[in-house]
Amino acid sequence: MREPITFLGVPMHPWSMAETVTEIERRLRNGRFIQHGVVNVAKVVAMQDNRDLFDAIASCDIINIDGMGVVWGARFMGHMIPERVGGIDLFHKLLEMAERTGDSVYFLGAKEGVIDTAVAKLQARYPRLNVAGYHHGYFWEDEEAMVREIGASGASLLFVAISPPKKEIFIAKWGDRLNVKFAMGVGGTLDVVAGKTKRAPLWMQRWGLEWFFRFLQEPRRMFWRYFSSNSRFALLLLKARLAKLFSRRATAAADQ
Repeated sequence: MREPITFLGVPMHPWSMAETVTEIERRLRNGRFIQHGVVNVAKVVAMQDNRDLFDAIASCDIINIDGMGVVWGARFMGHMIPERVGGIDLFHKLLEMAERTGDSVYFLGAKEGVIDTAVAKLQARYPRLNVAGYHHGYFWEDEEAMVREIGASGASLLFVAISPPKKEIFIAKWGDRLNVKFAMGVGGTLDVVAGKTKRAPLWMQRWGLEWFFRFLQEPRRMFWRYFSSNSRFALLLLKARLAKLFSRRATAAADQ
C-alpha cells in the first residue's frame, strides 16, 4: 500500500477504491478500530482554520480523497493519485462486504422519516445485511445516551450520515466508546438512498462535476459556499506550487 501523503498541510491516503476496501477488510479481521475520513475541496479549506475539524480528520486511520478538485490539485503538486474514492460509492462497497462477511452495521443520521426509508431500501438491496440498529441525527441533547445505544447494539460498522464537521468531531470524540470496529462519516448519503436528493449522472461524476449538479439544484444556497471554498483552494494551491518551484530553484542554485 502506498504511504500517506500531505497535501496543503492535510494528510490523506492516495489509494484506489479496491485498495481501500481490501485494507479495511484486512484491518477488520485484525480486530483494530478503524476511524475513516474523507477530504474534498471544502473540507481541505475548512481544515486550514478549524482546528477541531483538522484534528478529527488527521486522527483518522484511513483518509480517502473524495473530490476531484483534490485529486487534480494533488496531481498538480506531483502526487500519484490513482482515482477519486467517492464516499457514497465506498459506502455501498462496504455494505456489500458486510453482507458477505456477516459484519453487522448501524446507521446514524438524517431525519427520522428519511432514515426509515433509507434503511428499508438498503435492506431490500442487501437482503443478507445484518442491521444492528439505526437512529436519526437529532440526538445532540444527550450524545452519551446515543453512544451507549450504538455500543450496546453489537454493530461492527457504524455509518454516520451527518453534515461536516459534526460527524467527524462526533466520531473522534467518542471513538472507542462506540464499541464498533469501523466508523465512517457518510454525509448526505442516506438522503440520496432514500430518494430525498438526487445524485449527479454518471458522466458528471466521472468529470468531477457533482458539485455543479448540486449547485444547479440549490443555486442560491450553494453559490457562496462553492465560490468561497473553491477560490480559496485555488489560492492555496497556487501558493504551494510557487513555494515548491522556488524551493527547487534554491536547491539547484545551492548545488552549483
